[in-house]
Amino acid sequence: MPLRDPGRRRGWRPVAGTFGVRVAAHGRQAPRRIYCDEVLLHDVFRAMPRAAPLLTPYERLMALPEGITGEILDGQLHTQPRPSGPHARAETVLTLKIGRSYDLGDGGPGGWWILIEPEIHFLRDIEVSVPDLAGWRRERMPELPRDHRFEVVPDWVCEILSPSSASKDREVKMPIYAAYEVSFAWLIDPARRTLEAYGLRSGAWETLGRFSGQDRIACAPFEEAVFPLSDLWV
Repeated sequence: MPLRDPGRRRGWRPVAGTFGVRVAAHGRQAPRRIYCDEVLLHDVFRAMPRAAPLLTPYERLMALPEGITGEILDGQLHTQPRPSGPHARAETVLTLKIGRSYDLGDGGPGGWWILIEPEIHFLRDIEVSVPDLAGWRRERMPELPRDHRFEVVPDWVCEILSPSSASKDREVKMPIYAAYEVSFAWLIDPARRTLEAYGLRSGAWETLGRFSGQDRIACAPFEEAVFPLSDLWV
């Protein structure tokens, strides 16, 4: 409903589209006067558009479409698509090789959880990483969490490199893993057909082994899971 002007003063004219603001004939704004004899002021403001609330990085992560993996690293949201065929092959075979001996205890010591792409919360909803594989000694994490958040720091992580993720995995995620004291980290490159194994010593990564070609893998923390590196490739 339009506001009714209670009366014009000589030398003033109302400005279209404003509420209670009058401008002198020469164009200068007069002191603001608000008339609300026919429209309640709170109704006017309630009808005005409001800015959408800002989402936190984790709320943005949770809103990602299916098929997109999100991580929050050093306060920044990073996304990547689902893995390629060679990536998925290396991930699956490595899970079988290590998981059989160390998770299931079939022909090996057992005592571990070996999981594919767990969502690890180093700081809940703030520092969030999704490694391709991760492992926990069961003495440190006796039970799996009931939701998707893993808040116990893993003992081992494995990243499978791709052209789009290699820089992030090496330069962003590896320092984060060291800062939160992950004990072991492996980097696998399906394109170069290599595996690099690292152990944390005094807060820094120390190389435990570099494997390529026809090498057989036997490296901490899974020394008893011996297999040819070539098994990982298509």
